[in-house]
Amino acid sequence: MSNPSVQGSLTGSAKLRAVTDLVDKLAHDLQAVSLLPPQRDAALEELKIYGRDPRNADPIFTEKGIKTLARHAFDSPSATTSRNALRVLCNAMLLEPKARQIFAKLGYEAKACSKLKNDSRDDEFLAARVIFLTTYGTSIDLPGLIEQHHLADILIENLRRHAKQSSAGTSKANGKDKVDPMAEMALSETLRLLFNITKFCSDHVELFTPAVAPITTLLSNHEIQSNAPLSPPFGPLVNALMNLKLDSKNAHTSLFPKSEPGSIIERLVQLLDQALKSYPDGELELHVTPLVCVISSLHEHAPDDIRKSIRTSLLPTEEDRKTVLGKGDSLASRLLQNSTNPVAPELRKAISHLLFEMSDKDASTFIENVGYGFASGFLFQNNIPLPEAAAPSASDERKPINPVTGQFLDEEKFADMPEMTDEEKEREAEKLFVLFERLKKNGLISVQNPVERAVQEGRFEELPDDYEEDDEQTEGKPAVKK
Repeated sequence: MSNPSVQGSLTGSAKLRAVTDLVDKLAHDLQAVSLLPPQRDAALEELKIYGRDPRNADPIFTEKGIKTLARHAFDSPSATTSRNALRVLCNAMLLEPKARQIFAKLGYEAKACSKLKNDSRDDEFLAARVIFLTTYGTSIDLPGLIEQHHLADILIENLRRHAKQSSAGTSKANGKDKVDPMAEMALSETLRLLFNITKFCSDHVELFTPAVAPITTLLSNHEIQSNAPLSPPFGPLVNALMNLKLDSKNAHTSLFPKSEPGSIIERLVQLLDQALKSYPDGELELHVTPLVCVISSLHEHAPDDIRKSIRTSLLPTEEDRKTVLGKGDSLASRLLQNSTNPVAPELRKAISHLLFEMSDKDASTFIENVGYGFASGFLFQNNIPLPEAAAPSASDERKPINPVTGQFLDEEKFADMPEMTDEEKEREAEKLFVLFERLKKNGLISVQNPVERAVQEGRFEELPDDYEEDDEQTEGKPAVKK
């Protein structure tokens, strides 16, 4: 056996020989026990180090190598040996996609699910990762894991353990309890597996509904990191909710508990607020999009008072309307800014859908809530007809609003610029006329051209060819030269 002080230090052909020798020894040990437990574990540890870099580690990723690791992982009576082998196996399956299919063909699904049941965070983490990796590019029977090996029940029970542990931790005074890193890693891996299974086995998703209860407990109990609010466990917790049936009665009880019906949505809005402040544009798509989708789903299924609370938190307020919408730093402003974010297409789509949902899916209300500038693109892309007018309803007691910018009219400020000459007005009117004619021709609008209407109503008059700027103008009528 190699000297422990230089384990994993070889490279090139020397490394290849060392890896080959280790795989051969571990394989032979399965045929006839030839290694003492410390020797076996040391060999697996050395193999794990070599396997972190797949170069010149080919024997690990062969059928012989994967089968050897799987047998030590799932057939060994030693928990230590089993975990050591699982760590090498996980690394191999992560780094080399073909290793996943080799493992899937070995038929260890039942033993993997059985190990996942162990009340051990190490076993939970390792077994969950092995199963998670088989959900990509393998022939493994995922519905069979649920129907025959009770994977849904196992994942739900593990989440309940984590929820119970988190509740016990938050009840201790002064925050003296330190977070167990292994427990956090196991929780994240279980949640990732839950997300993939519910995504790829949508016909069985109702069996996972009881997971909503421990997930909401965990959302409530964990402390948010201000600089990375959706780092584990929050990101995986939110993702896990995405595929679950949030409209079921059992889910409803957990999402809107009688004691504090708004607590979960308030937590999610808090996460959204901090996430939009914390993550740069390049990371928003990955981190924030699932959160917006979950909030949108909850809004759809929430009681009326909770729906009202969500809208109050996310739609522009009177304070926001003191300036052009989307220019401030409030949560509503940042949502609007990201509804047109060019580097986050899925996020901007999710935000626009949420804002439209909160506008009762009514185009006029949508324009009134966010302004024509933010609403028009979404309405056009989704083939929703533009309303004839975007004026507030007669019952609306708010101050008049600019329908394009969403700003209160009496808050608008205009630059101190000299009045346009009549020729400048003429050119701008002609541009406006051409623009509206193009929009009508392309089917984007169906309203009458405002310049055409102005002419018909006698608010425009022709200028003679010899018109001079100093000539007296007809009072109250802008002149347009044809």
